[in-house]
Amino acid sequence: MDTLEAGFWGAFFGTVALMLAGALLAYVRSLQRVALTAALSAVFSAFYAIAFLGWLPVGDGQVQSRLLAHVSVVCSTALGLMLLAMLGLLRRPRTRGRIFMGMGLTGLGVLAAGWLMAPTAALALSSALAVGIGIAGMLMCVRSARRGDRLAWVAVSGVGLMLVAVTGLAWIALDRDGVPWQVYAASALSGMAYLAAMASALWVRYSYLIELREVMSHGPAYDPVTRMRTHAETGQMVGAAFFREGENRKPVGVLVVSIGNFYALENLHGRGAVNHALFVCASRLRRVAPVGVEMGRLSDDGFLLLVRNAADSAQLVRLARQIAMRLARPVSLSTGRATDLETGGTQWVADVGVGVLQATVQVKPASAVAMARAMSRTAWSYGSRVAWYDRAAEQIAELPASDD
Repeated sequence: MDTLEAGFWGAFFGTVALMLAGALLAYVRSLQRVALTAALSAVFSAFYAIAFLGWLPVGDGQVQSRLLAHVSVVCSTALGLMLLAMLGLLRRPRTRGRIFMGMGLTGLGVLAAGWLMAPTAALALSSALAVGIGIAGMLMCVRSARRGDRLAWVAVSGVGLMLVAVTGLAWIALDRDGVPWQVYAASALSGMAYLAAMASALWVRYSYLIELREVMSHGPAYDPVTRMRTHAETGQMVGAAFFREGENRKPVGVLVVSIGNFYALENLHGRGAVNHALFVCASRLRRVAPVGVEMGRLSDDGFLLLVRNAADSAQLVRLARQIAMRLARPVSLSTGRATDLETGGTQWVADVGVGVLQATVQVKPASAVAMARAMSRTAWSYGSRVAWYDRAAEQIAELPASDD
C-alpha cells in the first residue's frame, strides 16, 4: 500500500474514531442502546477493513483467506442485524427470533460450505454472502422508506455505499498485487460515507429520544407540536389567523384532532405513558401536515390545525383523512422509567377523531374552534373517524374514509 492509499484509509479510521467519540457522548447522556449500536457499527466496520487490507498478523496466505471468510460472515451478519434494529424491524419478539435464526443458520451454512472448498473460494463465497446481506438490507430499507419512514432513505444510501466498500475490499483481499489504487480510494471513501450515513441516522434516533425524554419529564406543560409552554398562545394563533384572513375575506380551515383514550391510558399505565403517546401523536401530525399549516395544542387531549385561505375544501378533506389514518397506527409505548425509552412495554392505538370546518368570516374564532372540537368528538363514533359540517343539510355528517 503506497502513501496515497494509506492516506485514504487513514481518513477512514479517523471517521471511525469520530463515531466512537459520538457513541461515548451518547453513553454519557444515558442512551446506552444508541451508544452501543454506534460503537459496534464503527468497531465491526473497522475490524472488517483491517482484516481485508491484510493488516492482521497472519503470514500464511491460505490461513489468512480462511480467516477472512469467517470475518466476512460474522461482521456482515452483525452489521445487518444492527441495520434492522435501527429501522425498528426487530421489536417484535417473534420476528426478531425468526430473523436471528435465519441469519445465523445462513452464516453457519456458508462457513460449513467454505470448509469444503479451497480457502480462496471460501473467501469469495463469504464475500458474496456479505453482498447478499447488503442487498437484502437495502430492499428492506426501501420498503420502510416507501411506507413513510424518512430515516430509511438515509439507510438506503448508507447500505449502497457499504456494498461498494465491501466489494472493493473483497477485490483487494482476492488480488492484492493487481488492484489499482482507485479501488483502495473508492473503498475507503465509500466506507467513510457509509459511517457518516449511519451516524446521521443514529443522530436522528438520538435526538428523537432526547426530545421524548424532555416531553416525558415536563408533561402537558411542554407542547411537542408548536414548542409552546402554554395553551394560551394557541388561542392567540387562532385570533391572528381569523383577523388576517377576515380582512381579506378568505375562509379559514379549522381541523381539531381529539384523542379519546388518554384518560384510560393514564389510569392503566401512568402519566409517562400518556406523555409518550402525546409526543408520538404530535410527531405524526408534524410529518403529515403540509407546509403552511399552523398547529397547536388544544386542551389536554387534542390538537388544533389552521389552514389559511382554505377556499379548496378538497384540500381540507384530504388532510383530515391523512391525519385520521396516520394517528390510528399502533405505537409501542414506554410505560417504565424515562431512561428506558426504546423499550416499548405496551401496544396502544389512539382513539382518534377529526373535526373539519371551513370557517367563513361570519363565524367567530371561538365558535369555529368549539364547533370543530365538538365534531371531532362526534367522529369517535364514525368508522372513518372524520366528521365535517354539511352545509347543504346544515348538520354534522361523517366524512367517508375515501371517495370510493
